[in-house]
Amino acid sequence: MLVMIATCLLRSFYKRVIASRDKAQSTSSQTSSIQANPIFSEKPQPPAAQPTSPPTPSSSKKNMRYLKNTRRVKGKKQFVQPTTPIVHQKTKQPYEVFLILDIEGTCKPGTDFNYPNEIIELPVSVLQWTDRSEDGRADTLEVIDEFRSFVRPTWRPTLSAFCTELTGITQEQVDVAPCFSEVLVQLEAFLVKNGLLEEGTGRRLKRYCWCSDGPWDIRDFFVKQCFISQVQMPAWIQGDILDVRSTVLHWMYSEPTAASKIHGSKRPSLNISAQLKVLGLPDFEGRQHSGIDDTRNIAKIVTELARRGVRLFPNTAIDPRRRWQWMGKHGQVLEEGLP
Repeated sequence: MLVMIATCLLRSFYKRVIASRDKAQSTSSQTSSIQANPIFSEKPQPPAAQPTSPPTPSSSKKNMRYLKNTRRVKGKKQFVQPTTPIVHQKTKQPYEVFLILDIEGTCKPGTDFNYPNEIIELPVSVLQWTDRSEDGRADTLEVIDEFRSFVRPTWRPTLSAFCTELTGITQEQVDVAPCFSEVLVQLEAFLVKNGLLEEGTGRRLKRYCWCSDGPWDIRDFFVKQCFISQVQMPAWIQGDILDVRSTVLHWMYSEPTAASKIHGSKRPSLNISAQLKVLGLPDFEGRQHSGIDDTRNIAKIVTELARRGVRLFPNTAIDPRRRWQWMGKHGQVLEEGLP
């Protein structure tokens, strides 16, 4: 009986030992499986969402304003600094050389441009481009030469006191001067020397343009003098001319800041001093109504117009066959036709 009880206790103890060992092996196997295959590990659950309160009207408006500003900044064009400098586009100039002249003639009080004035001073300044490109663009002129000669009058050889006071030319200066036909020969030689005319033929070698302050010098003085001296008007001076005064007026009314410098009449007739003023140049240098001084100041005006990009071309027609009522035959001045 005792033996049977002992055997039962021993079997019960053995079963407990076996069950305990199997449980330990099973736990060890699960642990190693989890470590070797982490992909099958249980994913952590995200925390539960916390309830939020609805946005207040002020905060919502502020956010909208921020978004509007953001859109405006993104859409705004930004200035980009140019990588290359902006090159000034020069004006295309059709003429290579400009011949500036300002003739002085005989006069007396109360006369106008219908009077048979005779030339007593004939000056010329030659202006040439220093930067003219192959396609004719330029903006810089300089004086390369000058011509000047007094001229002896023949119809009224004695100067009036008014004429001497106005021009500064004395009787002694004109008495020893060559006559007009001789001065023409000298002037043509001057143009040949500067490469403008072909010697002997008078053919133009460069495209040049005559310029004067107003149309009177060539249109009136030259045409009248050719009639009185009975010489044909040379081909090298015929053609349209550049009226500098008219060119300055046209430029002035295209520039409001320049037009404001002239007061009074809506359409003034600018003398040389006024032209210098509207262009911002120094005051007239020399004696006014001295042919050579007038010519030099007109040359400064033309040079400044070129610098400002004004296209320089003829704007006044000249008629070499023009006639006045005092013109008779063969250069005769009719006294009854005088104004």
